[in-house]
Amino acid sequence: MTIKYTPDHEWLKLDGDAAATVGSVITVGITHHAQDALGDIVFVDLPAVGTNYAAKDIAGVVESVKAAADVYMPVTGEVTEVNEALRADPSLANTDPLGAGWFFKLKLTDRSELDALMDETSYTSFSAKA
Repeated sequence: MTIKYTPDHEWLKLDGDAAATVGSVITVGITHHAQDALGDIVFVDLPAVGTNYAAKDIAGVVESVKAAADVYMPVTGEVTEVNEALRADPSLANTDPLGAGWFFKLKLTDRSELDALMDETSYTSFSAKA
């Protein structure tokens, strides 16, 4: 399992083989840093299954008691599944952002886009400055 991070504070988990290929399934959510900055999350708007997005498109919204923020598509792909448990209980994004609080899954379209994302060490350094 490989996890990558975006400058917009989303994480991507490559399900299965770390050498993701076109068609690989990727799970997406917001980072610990993002949920901490937002505070108590009270609502999530998730993308529609079957929708295709380009990298950096707005794929959803997360709202907290203090702010609302867009959730961006980290790579180009088609949404294959959304986390209905998160829709029912948005606080999962606070209590388990890298686990039960995932937002959606997508089928990877462009493998090369993963190369521009950060690993955990780079993201930790990046988010410490944010």
